[in-house]
Amino acid sequence: MTNDENSRPAARSGAAAQETDSGRAEREAAAKATLDNMARLRALRLAREAAEPQRAPTKTKRAKAGTGKTAGTRTAAGKSAEPTPRALSDWLAEQQKGGHRT
Repeated sequence: MTNDENSRPAARSGAAAQETDSGRAEREAAAKATLDNMARLRALRLAREAAEPQRAPTKTKRAKAGTGKTAGTRTAAGKSAEPTPRALSDWLAEQQKGGHRT
C-alpha cells in the first residue's frame, strides 16, 4: 500500500463530514424559513381577526316543533321562532303530569 491509498479513506470521511455539515446547514435554513413564514402568517391572521367585528356564536340545532321539548312560538310562515326559555318548575310539573319520576 502506498501513502495515496491510505489518504483516500481519510479524504472520503472528510468529504462526507463536510457534506453532512452542509446538508445540516441547508436543513436548518429550511426549518428557519418555515418557522419565519409561520410566524408571519400567524401575525397576519391575528391582525385580520382583530380588525373584524366580533361575530355572534353559531346557533345549535333546535328541537323539532311538536315534540314538547321547547316552548317556541310559530311565525306566520310556519317556521318556529326563537324558543322562549321555560322555568324549571314548569318543566318539572310537566314531567310529573306525564308520569315521569324525577
